[in-house]
Amino acid sequence: MRRSLPVFVSLLLLVLAGAAAPAGAESAAQPVGVAVDDFSYTDTSGEPANQTAVHEKRLAAFMAALQRDIAAGERYRLVPSAQDGAAFKVIGGIQKTSTLVQWAKVAVIDVAARKVVMDRLYTFRGDNDEAWARAELFVVREILAALATPAPIALAVFEFELDDNTAAPASGLTAADSSYLTEVTTAVRDALGQSGRYRIVDVSGARADAVSARALRDCNGCDAAIAGKLGADQSLSGVVRRVSRTEYTIGFQVRDARTGAVVSRGDSGLRMGADYSWKRGAVRLVSDRLIEGAAQP
Repeated sequence: MRRSLPVFVSLLLLVLAGAAAPAGAESAAQPVGVAVDDFSYTDTSGEPANQTAVHEKRLAAFMAALQRDIAAGERYRLVPSAQDGAAFKVIGGIQKTSTLVQWAKVAVIDVAARKVVMDRLYTFRGDNDEAWARAELFVVREILAALATPAPIALAVFEFELDDNTAAPASGLTAADSSYLTEVTTAVRDALGQSGRYRIVDVSGARADAVSARALRDCNGCDAAIAGKLGADQSLSGVVRRVSRTEYTIGFQVRDARTGAVVSRGDSGLRMGADYSWKRGAVRLVSDRLIEGAAQP
């Protein structure tokens, strides 16, 4: 009962670090498992009366109502923990700072993605049964909205490759070409990751020859299986095709990591600009096709 909201931040980090994926995948027809931890409570209002018993009672009623409202209907079911099938975990804390002002800190964690999908701080006035009931109704609406937000797609973005079609291509990648391709890949990962639509999967552990040789464009979709082994839902492989020193095109394909099917692709068409402009063209292309517009096969 004496944990403060600053301590809640540390608790959030510990829960996020220790979150484990559910033991089994949820069927689309089954309710989604949600674990709701008891909220902490602390009173720093300095009021002379000891209200511990009253606050314990109100907090218990708040938690009972919160759990009841989350589980209402058929979309969600309450479970004790991730090991019991929780896809999401709800944690929080409430702090009373003055006679009429209380604060509630609430977070929702996507267990499999180990990602915080909601982290909010609310204030509510009053410290009676009615004020607590109003606060619960508001908080549960926010939690349900966060739970309904689609989970980000786990996407393995492999290093962009160079297909040099100039009259006299160099033997292998030059240091400059390699540097510009790295800039392209990093910028694309950043744009997709920051969109909230995707969770970027680390591909540094991929040991396939096609990855190390930067030859995914010629491996007949092998990037999908490689991405699947890394825990990704989808793979993205991209190519910069150099037509001349001032002309290029950029293309990419996104595949389903389980089936290998192409779920989206894009081609920039002929663009003018030297190698330093590749990054801008690549980000524009993936943003148009995968973020701002609906993905198309």
